[in-house]
Amino acid sequence: MKKKNDLKLQVCETILACQDKQADDVTILELEKDSGAFTDYFVMCSGTNPRQIQAIADAVDERLEALGLRVTHSEGYKQAEWVLLDYVDFVVHIFSEKARQFYDLERLWKSAKRLEPAELMAKPRRTAIAKATTARSTTAKTASPTPKKTRKRKA
Repeated sequence: MKKKNDLKLQVCETILACQDKQADDVTILELEKDSGAFTDYFVMCSGTNPRQIQAIADAVDERLEALGLRVTHSEGYKQAEWVLLDYVDFVVHIFSEKARQFYDLERLWKSAKRLEPAELMAKPRRTAIAKATTARSTTAKTASPTPKKTRKRKA
């Protein structure tokens, strides 16, 4: 279970890195286990020019290296039309608008579940909030009860 949460954290950090560099149309595809997919997620986004595409790739790489995760394979950085960053459990695709329309990975992997960035990023937070709420209610139950205030009855 921990690996799955780590993976979602890594994908969330990737999304944040893309958003920090104003990437367009950030999309996540959760690939099905029985589809023959070689990874669990595709994170896709677009940049408006080669310099922005490279900046997005650099931001993703820096952010994930801070988590101790190194890219296992990368392609396309110099041309900056389609940069691919392979992190084994997920692959990041950073496209130019033209390349994204031409290759249309969303159509090629149409059987994959399409996730919105907010949807994936909200799950770990909900879990953390639920744990915090549970901890607070447990603490409240074990703490000494406060005396109840009683109303004075009118005579």
